[in-house]
Amino acid sequence: MGTSTEPSADEAGATDAAAEETEESAVETARKQLDRAATRIDIDPNVVERLRHPRAVHEVKLPVERDDGTLEVFTGYRAQHDSVRGPYKGGLRYHPAVTRDECVGLSMWMTWKCAVMDLPFGGAKGGVVVDPKGLSETEKERLTRRFAQELRDVVGPHTDIPAPDMGTDAQTMSWFMDAYSMQEGETVPGVVTGKPPVIGGSEGRDGAPGRSVAIVTREAVDYYGWDLSDVTVAVQGFGSVGANAARLLDDWGATVVAVSDVNGAVYDPDGLDTRDVPTHEEEPEAVMTYDAPQKLSNEAILELDVDVLIPAAIGNVITADNAGRVDAGLVVEGANGPTTSAGDAILEERGIPVVPDILANAGGVTVSYFEWLQDINRRAWSLERVHEELEDEMTAAWDAVRTEFEGGARTWREAAYAVALRRVAAAHEARGVWP
Repeated sequence: MGTSTEPSADEAGATDAAAEETEESAVETARKQLDRAATRIDIDPNVVERLRHPRAVHEVKLPVERDDGTLEVFTGYRAQHDSVRGPYKGGLRYHPAVTRDECVGLSMWMTWKCAVMDLPFGGAKGGVVVDPKGLSETEKERLTRRFAQELRDVVGPHTDIPAPDMGTDAQTMSWFMDAYSMQEGETVPGVVTGKPPVIGGSEGRDGAPGRSVAIVTREAVDYYGWDLSDVTVAVQGFGSVGANAARLLDDWGATVVAVSDVNGAVYDPDGLDTRDVPTHEEEPEAVMTYDAPQKLSNEAILELDVDVLIPAAIGNVITADNAGRVDAGLVVEGANGPTTSAGDAILEERGIPVVPDILANAGGVTVSYFEWLQDINRRAWSLERVHEELEDEMTAAWDAVRTEFEGGARTWREAAYAVALRRVAAAHEARGVWP
């Protein structure tokens, strides 16, 4: 590497863009992506305007008794974007940075995600403003049961079906389902997905988003004529999505050279044994305890010279400030919204393709759909069947997006949004406006 202190053209462009880019909310990013996709297809502008806004956003207050006897009131949200293709579907997250706008933006992405996968769902998202690490198990249970009670009138197996997200898991969904069922007077497993299989959950649900990221990465690598066995991969975020994607790609012959958690990254240019690196679920925040030749920051992993970069941690990590330094040949989004619109524009200008989250990590909602079907029919599927069905669904969605991309879309994101938007718009036009 050179030692010049003058910024490169890419870095200078990033600096200019950074000056213009303020902190961009998820809803701002989602609306910009919608507007751009709408320019590609023939769509009624009134439908586009309708899709820029959620149908409803529910804000609730959640009084919870802490273990020490004090009462604390938390704020929860549930944004319901569009249900023209079926019930609302989307996760519930527990995180201190949860906001109304974040839930709205994420609910919009869920609409596109369900549509690009051709699932009979619309988009929703919700959450509670809380640091789950600061709650005991009993406090988290009380919070979840109260949240279920406050949302009971607006969720249901044919209305709105929550699922796990950041800070929530299968146990959270169990509590939510039980609280809802107690009020309904019958067991209603289909009110949520992502439950343990013993109470109606699906085999393979936990690993599904990571599996879909790996499948889409494999297809994209093949599209560009690369041999997977020659491909190097860096994964930011070694949680359920990143770890499952990394381990599958490792199994399929790729060389995973770096992974990270919130504390930083481990890097081995010869490849990591991903089965030995502890995931966040196996041992929280323990990636840095793994014996690797080099340790890096979370920011540095995004700038490694690799073939494939998978940002699978949190949103807004590739921005105008660092997109000029991304050195990957391909970015596959594992997290929701890891690339800001300004960062996306820089990557496009630099010729770095980005496979978007609404396609890449859609395995989660797809297996949630499988779980919902199993709950309705009261008949469980084997793990083998889940994997086979997911493979079929992901490759069909990839083929639809690839056809759109080859038809002239400027980016993979534009292609995916065009596929999704056509399907949503067609449903709106078929159903019309009531009354």
